[in-house]
Parts: sequence; C-alpha cells; structure tokens
Amino acid sequence: MAKKGGKRKVLGLVSDESGHRIYYTRKNTQNTPDKLVLRKYDPVLRKHVTFTETKKNLGRNEVKGRK
Repeated sequence: MAKKGGKRKVLGLVSDESGHRIYYTRKNTQNTPDKLVLRKYDPVLRKHVTFTETKKNLGRNEVKGRK
C-alpha cells in the first residue's frame, strides 16, 4: 500500500486560454519544486494549449463562517 502523507501531491492543471481545470496529476515536490507546465489537449477549445499547475481544491472544501 502507498504511504499516507508522502512526498507526492495531487494538483490540478488549468488551461491558460480557457481557464478550465480539466486534468489532475501528481508530482513529487522534492524533485520538481517549481510549477509544472504541460502542453495538453483542451476539449473546450478543441486544440492543444499550455496547462499550468494549481492547487487541487481551489475553494471547494473551505469552511464557511457561521452567521
């Protein structure tokens, strides 16, 4: 089984042109500390564009304040 809390982090890839986050991947943060930039297919634009690394959750699992 894989170890919990390892060096690999899950991250999302956001299209530079459309702004959609379509792809998710893992990377070893110790070997590659800088941001990941990949050229992949964007199905929204139907062409290949560059995707840059962002956090996976981007505001989804935030705790909301009570009223």
